[in-house]
This record gives sequence, structure tokens and C-alpha cells, in this order.
Amino acid sequence: MLIDTHCHLDAGEFADDRDAVHAAARAAGVERIVVPAVEVGNFAAVRECVARHAGCVAAYGIHPLYVARAQAGDLDELRRWLAAERPVAVGEIGLDHYVSDIDPQRQADFFVGQLKLAREFGLPVILHVRRAIDEVLKHLRRIRVPSGIAHAFNGSRQQADEFQKLGFALGFGGAMTFSGSTRIRELAATLPDDAIVLETDAPDIPPAWLAGGRNAPGELPRIAGELATLRGLSLAATLTMTAANARRVLPGLR
Repeated sequence: MLIDTHCHLDAGEFADDRDAVHAAARAAGVERIVVPAVEVGNFAAVRECVARHAGCVAAYGIHPLYVARAQAGDLDELRRWLAAERPVAVGEIGLDHYVSDIDPQRQADFFVGQLKLAREFGLPVILHVRRAIDEVLKHLRRIRVPSGIAHAFNGSRQQADEFQKLGFALGFGGAMTFSGSTRIRELAATLPDDAIVLETDAPDIPPAWLAGGRNAPGELPRIAGELATLRGLSLAATLTMTAANARRVLPGLR
């Protein structure tokens, strides 16, 4: 089974052809797509998207790049959505220290608040960890959640091991397909079998063959093929492995 554990199918980039993009992914064998929200203002769009498109499931959360415009009551609103909708995860949440114009403390406050909600509801989390892996790990050790995914992982082997100790899998997608992404490719090739899940992050992080164009969930089979080559596995074995990992860390996919 092919599972795209991170795809923003609700995004505006798909406004003109969302149904066709979804149909192409299904035709390519992508059976499940996790659609994470990024702010309270798009929760309804995510819910509508997953209701309309077979095999899609929702995660709800406030992305660190959107906390600057979040409101004081947004965590309470997230709690209401988690109670009413029972998504597969809280996400996309986390920290981003690559972008310098968003208050790190505000990011941390929203991240901690959402980790506490995930713990309250017994839900896994989908993490954004750009340039902030050690701080994210620090918060995860303090506020334990059932499991989750470190999306678009680009850290060290030691950091990968720490996520695994906490019950997390690591998301690999388009960045892995570039020959120059030596660290990511080395991790993809050598991490334990139970560490890796597949993702596209569509419409973002396009694989090498799209030359910077719009990414889509239908690219996942070819991304999976790249992972299979790096690990010296058959495509079938790679799909079995990554699907089992996705279902383990996101039990709502079962």
C-alpha cells in the first residue's frame, strides 16, 4: 500500500484541478493521503477536502509559520475540532528557526500548547522541525505524546535515533531524490526499516524530475522507487515496510 503521510491537497495550488490530482494519485496506487491543516482558518477546507476525496484523512493543527496571525482562542478552537472530528493526528505543528521574523517564543508557546492537546486526546503529532530539531526533541521529552512523524526530516543520524526512541517515524519525500542531498540519501539508505515513512508535502518539495514545478501525490510511487533503490529493496518490500510504519505511528490509518 502507498500512503502519502503529508500532502496539502487542500492548498490553493490545487484549486483548479484538485479532483484530477486526487484521481491521478489513486490511479497511481496511492491509497491513503494525510492532509494536515496549517491554521484554524483552513480547518474547514481540510475537512471538506477529505470528505470529498476517498482515502484522504485529516490532521488539525497550527503550523509554526502561521502562529504570527493566530488568535488567543485558537488553541481552544483546536480542542473543539479534535473532540468533534477525531483526526488521525495533531498537525502540522512544530518549530521553524529558518524563518527569522516569527517570534521563537510565540512558536514555542503554540507548539507546547498543541503537544498538550495531543497528549490530552491521545493523538500522534505531525511535526515541522526546520532548523529546530534539538528544541523540538526537548519539548517532546517533556510532553510525551503517543507517536508521530518528523516531517521532511533533514537532521543527523543521532537526532533520527532520538526521534525513534520517542516512538516517531521520519518522513522522506522529494528532497531524497536529488543526488546532491547526500545526508538525506544516506539516512534513507541506512536507517532501520521501522524508521521511515513516505510523503510528498505536495504542492511543495517537488522531486528532482519536476524541476521545481508543482508537486502532487501522484509522484509518490516514483519517490518510493527512489527509496527502494537507495535501500537495495524491491518496490513491493518498500511499500509494505513504509505502509506498516505509517499505520504504526498514525493508528487512525488502520
